[in-house]
Amino acid sequence: MKAFLMYRDRDFDLQQPLPPNAPALIQDLELKTLFKAMALDDDLVLQVVKQAILSGLSEPDAIRYRQGVLKDCLKHPAIIREMYRISIESITNKRKRWLGIFSRSPSGILYSAVEMLAMFVELLQQLRHIADEHAGKFESEGLTAFFAMIEKELADDYFAVVQNHLKELKFRDGVLLSVELGAGNEGTGYILGKPRQKKNWIQRVLAGSPVYSFSIHPRDDHGARVLGDLKARGLNLVANALAQAADHIDSFFEMLRIELAFYIGCLNLHERLVQLGEPVCFPQVAAADERRHSFHGLYDICLALTMKRQVVGNEVNADHKDLVIITGANQGGKSTFLRSIGLAQLMMQSGMFAPAESLCANVCRGLFTHYRRKEDASMKSGKLDEELDRMSDIVDMLEPHSVVLFNESFAATNEREGSEIARQIVSALLERQIKVFFVTHQYEFARGFHSKRMGNALFVRAQRKAGGGRTYKVVEGEPLETSYGKDLYTRIFETGSQQ
Repeated sequence: MKAFLMYRDRDFDLQQPLPPNAPALIQDLELKTLFKAMALDDDLVLQVVKQAILSGLSEPDAIRYRQGVLKDCLKHPAIIREMYRISIESITNKRKRWLGIFSRSPSGILYSAVEMLAMFVELLQQLRHIADEHAGKFESEGLTAFFAMIEKELADDYFAVVQNHLKELKFRDGVLLSVELGAGNEGTGYILGKPRQKKNWIQRVLAGSPVYSFSIHPRDDHGARVLGDLKARGLNLVANALAQAADHIDSFFEMLRIELAFYIGCLNLHERLVQLGEPVCFPQVAAADERRHSFHGLYDICLALTMKRQVVGNEVNADHKDLVIITGANQGGKSTFLRSIGLAQLMMQSGMFAPAESLCANVCRGLFTHYRRKEDASMKSGKLDEELDRMSDIVDMLEPHSVVLFNESFAATNEREGSEIARQIVSALLERQIKVFFVTHQYEFARGFHSKRMGNALFVRAQRKAGGGRTYKVVEGEPLETSYGKDLYTRIFETGSQQ
């Protein structure tokens, strides 16, 4: 049995190595805030959502498959949480009952396997009950196939046969073995026989067949060991078969638990956003070679979770654009806007909803961030050298149709040199079909691209009110020579001195 709730035809690999750029994404996009809100202190959910978001999907059809399952989960959260509870119970009970896991004795292995299977049958019956009662409510391909599998594999006659076998395998009336004599009258071909049905005394008298038996003395330890060895040989194959059966069902519940953990994390996050009054949508997903990126009401989900209130959303149409340059007023929301782009891309490609009223975007072959870093004692060279080293590492990982987010990169030198470095790097990336979002204060760099009147470039800037106030929105507009640092001076020093 397979759950197939994350992929159409394979299991979710929780042990898959994270991409090499994962630490930078976590730091630059503040992903720990997102992971924490999804996990709610559940370590498995934390591990699964981290893996799913950082190792996203690259095929639109696979994303839509996962989106369909999530839409069903959002419609019926109580049912999904009950299924998750059942999968957790299987793990909890296994720890209590799997006593024979360290035993070398076939009898010990058999006993524990029977106990495990009896426990699993109870939980499988609970899943079957959910399928019988609620399967018709689900519409997604993933959950429809899952419940169809449950109804097919766990039919009533299946449970009847399994429970009968488990009852017989307790061998309350002893063990029936058949054996052949081999060379030197050594026993060979041990076979465990099906227990004979009990006969009443009338049937035994009428049968008249002779019964040959022997008994050993209570103090005959050697004889007892010999009989125990005979029993062990007969039980060995059955014990191994039952242990494998228990392991198979255990693997099913473990994978069900892992795959449901992703959707539990999404449910937790969705409930939190509903409390904050923030909108979500399921993005329209385009192929990697299309240039689609338009949205309405896109906001920084990590900022909303941190502030615990609604935050400003943005509306931009960057369809058919390879380059988006963001300029404008200091502390006007440029970095927040850039972060919202990256977070929405990761969430979309993991099959989640997006933090926006609407979003349409193409998938990317990799998302990379190049943010300005604070200088610290661990740096072995200057800030510019460190930035160039990180850029070199990113280039080694890039492939066509990737996305790179730059946040005030290459500003550690004078504007002319920094602008030229940025220009050459961005030009090379565009030639390699890399989509670029670039937040910058370097007017020379931004003006240089704007003057080319490129059809595949979009220029937006942080909006500023006439009096110097910030709306924290970005609007389409050409780069300006000033970042309005005077506004900050006035607000901090002149306003402060009047108080």
